[in-house]
This record gives sequence, structure tokens and C-alpha cells, in this order.
Amino acid sequence: MQHTDTRAAITGGTQGLGFAVAQKLLLEGAQAVAICGRNGKRGSRAVDELRAYGISLPERVGLAPAEIYYLQADLADPAQATGFVEKAIEKFGTVNALVNNAGLPSRGGLLDTDIETWDRHMAVNLRAPFLTMQAFVRNLKDRGKPGTIVNVLSMVVHCGQSYLTPYSTAKGGLATLTRNVANSFVKDKIRCNGVLTGWMETAGEAEIQKRYHGAGDDWAEQAGKNLPMGQLVQPDQLAGLISYMLSPQSGVMTGSLVDYDQVVAGAYPE
Repeated sequence: MQHTDTRAAITGGTQGLGFAVAQKLLLEGAQAVAICGRNGKRGSRAVDELRAYGISLPERVGLAPAEIYYLQADLADPAQATGFVEKAIEKFGTVNALVNNAGLPSRGGLLDTDIETWDRHMAVNLRAPFLTMQAFVRNLKDRGKPGTIVNVLSMVVHCGQSYLTPYSTAKGGLATLTRNVANSFVKDKIRCNGVLTGWMETAGEAEIQKRYHGAGDDWAEQAGKNLPMGQLVQPDQLAGLISYMLSPQSGVMTGSLVDYDQVVAGAYPE
């Protein structure tokens, strides 16, 4: 129960990895979890599921029911990105853990990416985390309190496929921003780390595979057959690492970018 003092805000928390992180924090005693997403119906369903999940946990016997809050937000809008953190703080009184999980994974290469697509990638994948961290850190510093941030990046930080040019570039910028924030606020005991995820099985990824690559319903199974460990990254597995990085058990860890994949960056065929 390493999160009994945790009040967290998670962008993109209505499904996939963000939702799995919310569940993991509740399992480990979190007092309050705020999530945001663009789809109101999905957000309402996620809140209901998280509340029911929290109530069902025998691990939480003796703890007050966790507060769950959802805000419908498009993080491409600067005011909504900042507003998510500010409203979570207003709702809970304080937020001491932030997960920047929301991302825009639409396709585009150097020659076929228009300026509108480029700008939206920068807005969602880079500017939004900057703004949520800005609001989060400002509040912690004003109160003289510690806190932790985990930014969800991608293995494409190391390069990325030819059809992921704006996505890879934005995530690369976020990697630098993660370390810069970590260094800037280490004396305030505000930690900032990142995880570089490999190919992950989520509902959002299923939609992307079908939309851009003509994949069938068995896309994840077929993809797993070509990977060393026979499966894609699973959100509930990765959620454990993120929970640890947010928790006091990760100690002084800050400025770290952790590859979470079965394909080792820099490895070559032998």
C-alpha cells in the first residue's frame, strides 16, 4: 500500500495504459485519482468502473473510498491542458502525482505530413505535458511540497518508423523536457521520470492498426508472433513500473528515461 498519501492526475486515463495506472494506484491505496479524455461517454464509463473497482478491493478495507474525478478535455487546447491539473487540485485540495499519458499517434512521414498534423502532434504530445507539468510544479512549489511526475514516452524516441516523423519528434522533445524538469526542481524534491514504451496492446492501438494498416481483429496476436517474447506490451504490466516510479519506494530516482520493451535499442542482427 505505497500510495496511501497519493492524489494523482492522469491524462488519457479513460482507457488503455492510463486506466491501468489508475487501477494500480487504487489497488495500492491512492486517496484520489483524476483522469481526463476527449470522449465524455468513455470518461463516464471509466469513472464508474474505477469506483466499482476501488470498492471491490479487499486491500482497501479500512481506507476511505477513493475520490474519482473525470474532466472532459482536449489537450490540444492550452487552457484545457492547464485546466485539468488546476481543477484536479481544486477538487482534491492537492495533487502530488502526475502522469502524462495522453498522446496523438496518427501517422505521417516527412513528405506527407501537413502543417496542421505537425502542429497537433506538437500540441498534444509536447506542449500539453509542458503545461500540465507547469501547473503541477507551480502548485507544489507554492506550498513547499514534494511530488512526482511520470511522462509516458515511446521507443520511437530513439528514431521511429518513417511514418511516425511528427510523433517521434514530439516524443523526443518530451524526453529532453523530462530531464530538464527533473534537473530544474530536484532541490524542491519534485521528481520527474519517463518510460519509453514499446508496441503496446490497447483499444487505441487497435483503432490505429485498423485505420492505417488494414489490420484485422487478431492484429495483436499476429503481431506478437513476430516479437521475441510472443506478445505486445501489456498495460497492466507497465502500470506496475509507473506506480513504482510515482511512489516513495523509488526514492531519489529522477531524470531517468526507462526503455520498456523487448527490442533493445541499438542492437543489430548477429
